[in-house]
Amino acid sequence: MIATVIALVAPAAAEPLDPRYPVCLQKWEWGGSSRTYCSFLSWEDCRAAAMGLSAMCLANPYWSQPGQSGPSGAPQAAPPR
Repeated sequence: MIATVIALVAPAAAEPLDPRYPVCLQKWEWGGSSRTYCSFLSWEDCRAAAMGLSAMCLANPYWSQPGQSGPSGAPQAAPPR
């Protein structure tokens, strides 16, 4: 029973950043934790999903354009409008 309670209270493991998508959404949750969802093909789609949430869009450091391999560098802020 104690293991069950600990499993319910312990934070979830970090989700992997999906290299198939160039844009990620980082969403802050109650208690100070955050989750990152890499499932966006464009900045506009990510911004629409982030609207009204405590969240921001960032470049997926593990996304590589066709013909490239490996991480593309550090996360970057969204480009200016």
